Amino acid sequence: MKEWEYLEGHKDLYKDIMMKDHQPLTSPDDDRMRGSNLHLHLSPSYDVEDDPCSVGKNRTVHRAGKPFASSKCGKQIKAKHNVSTHERSHNDKKPFTCSDCEKSFCLKSSLVKHERIHTGEKPYSCSECGKCFRQKHILVAHQRTHTGEKPFTCSECEKCFSRKSSLVDHVRIHTGEKPYSCSECGRCFNHKITLVKHLRIHTGEKPFSCPVLSCKKSFLRKSSLVKHLGIHTGEKTL
Repeated sequence: MKEWEYLEGHKDLYKDIMMKDHQPLTSPDDDRMRGSNLHLHLSPSYDVEDDPCSVGKNRTVHRAGKPFASSKCGKQIKAKHNVSTHERSHNDKKPFTCSDCEKSFCLKSSLVKHERIHTGEKPYSCSECGKCFRQKHILVAHQRTHTGEKPFTCSECEKCFSRKSSLVDHVRIHTGEKPYSCSECGRCFNHKITLVKHLRIHTGEKPFSCPVLSCKKSFLRKSSLVKHLGIHTGEKTL
């Protein structure tokens, strides 16, 4: 039996070695199969969390520097002792309760972050503009507005985004997914903010008020208010 044929029959035994070296098992016939999708080559810097195709899926691929995976959701974690901490977030038990609003959390660190909503504490500040934030990951995302970095790319149209959440929202344009539905009429929307605006039709809420004291007119949308202000200023808006 040829060596490559033996290895093909025992892939599972060599999986860990393969992932470490990023080399797929190949046969002598692979030269004529280039361009096929049979083999997936991952660079050492590949990050499952940065891949839009990984959203909503359990992945078992490990990247260099994150050798441990959660058995609950497949999330890649750097340190082994953090695996059990992360997996508590999947449990129903929430022993840490906010003294202000009684909201409960699985992790103490989550409670600490939440309490900043009540205290107003914003310990993370931008070195460029001085703006402060409650959480570090929000600061990191904000700093990209200064650097122009857009690390999240759509695999369909190659449009780039500075935030992963923006990419997730954008991908729905291609998939047609509309996860936000109106409880009043059943109409569905791509984005939550679009649903919020739509709900004002049912509630009658008009949050945008004319600043001219003698006018007292209000509007559903900000764009309608801007157009209305042209009446007072004499400016024409498109």
